[in-house]
Amino acid sequence: MTENCIEKNKRLNTGNKIASFRVKQSMPYEFKVNYARIRAWEFYNECGKRDLDCYVSVGGLDSITLFFFLKSIGIDVPAVSVSSLEDVSIQKIHKQIGVISLPPAVRTDGTRWNKQKLIQEFGFPVLSKEIARKIELLQNPTPNNKTIRHAIVTGETGEYGGFQKHSKMKLAQKWLEKFGGLENEEEGVNYQIASFKVSSKCCYYLKEKPCSDWAKEHNCVPYLGLMASEGGRREKSLMLNGCNYFGKGTIRSAPFAIFNRQDLLQLALDLKVPVPEIYGSILKDEDGHLYTSGEQRTGCSMCGFGIQLEKRPHRFDRLRERNYKEWDFWMNRCCFDENGTPYGWGKVLDYLGIGWRDIPEAEFAPEQMTLKINDGGRQ
Repeated sequence: MTENCIEKNKRLNTGNKIASFRVKQSMPYEFKVNYARIRAWEFYNECGKRDLDCYVSVGGLDSITLFFFLKSIGIDVPAVSVSSLEDVSIQKIHKQIGVISLPPAVRTDGTRWNKQKLIQEFGFPVLSKEIARKIELLQNPTPNNKTIRHAIVTGETGEYGGFQKHSKMKLAQKWLEKFGGLENEEEGVNYQIASFKVSSKCCYYLKEKPCSDWAKEHNCVPYLGLMASEGGRREKSLMLNGCNYFGKGTIRSAPFAIFNRQDLLQLALDLKVPVPEIYGSILKDEDGHLYTSGEQRTGCSMCGFGIQLEKRPHRFDRLRERNYKEWDFWMNRCCFDENGTPYGWGKVLDYLGIGWRDIPEAEFAPEQMTLKINDGGRQ
């Protein structure tokens, strides 16, 4: 078979998988719940054959609902979380339902990482994980990453990427304008240099590594509360790999992969899932659509992934409403520059042209709080 035929068949197979997945996404609620039950049990039984145990990675409402769903169908596995990252009301529910709380990863000096240390050392988690990774490479040039930096600036991949000229490696022009300045001389451009660092490492040290280490120690693999409908970098992966994935380096189950937000909230109601206070209550609008009267999504209070996509009042505005002291800390004094002057998210938002200093006049209405998340960092 020629190389062109192989590539054509590959694209056809990918298209068929995505089409099949979208059909399942369009099915009624009852179908999806039953489908999730079947996939969850398939994963559990296959893990048993491989001498693996399972656990639920728990954070916000989606994964709390998954924990209750698994119990409702007879799959009784432990729930694990770095609960200290979550809102206090979520931590309360975690304690109530018996979640195993893990500490963040250990630093080389023997202390634990925390949000402030990570931002100070590596930079702010802003825009999206994928964008932040690219900016981080641009801000930390070395001879070893020269080729990939060139691809990020120009889209030209060179030999390692098949000599593509317009690859997806290229960072969006508006972000190159803001963060590509260290490449000015090398690439003959005239971009700005931000006075703060950007990084995607927070999730790894605060959440992913602790859970991964615990899982290895206990020979466990996770159930995750991911939904392709949330978009972001995981959407295509879920569509291509399905609910259950057994790869060389990754084994995981996402029983809710074909769910949308309405399905998730309806299941939470059906299972009488305790809703953390930060979400408010699950209500129905005039058109019959379910929503949470408080936050629609939650995550670390210092996370900025997707902030550029939110209308005001955005997540930091709402943090000010809930906890002014915490808001003031993250906005104004969570970091120190080389002169010892404190600064925080406010400096980052100012640079990106995102308002935060004033108090928005708009009501905190549910439709204004719906977030288009650009990454899987928030739950």
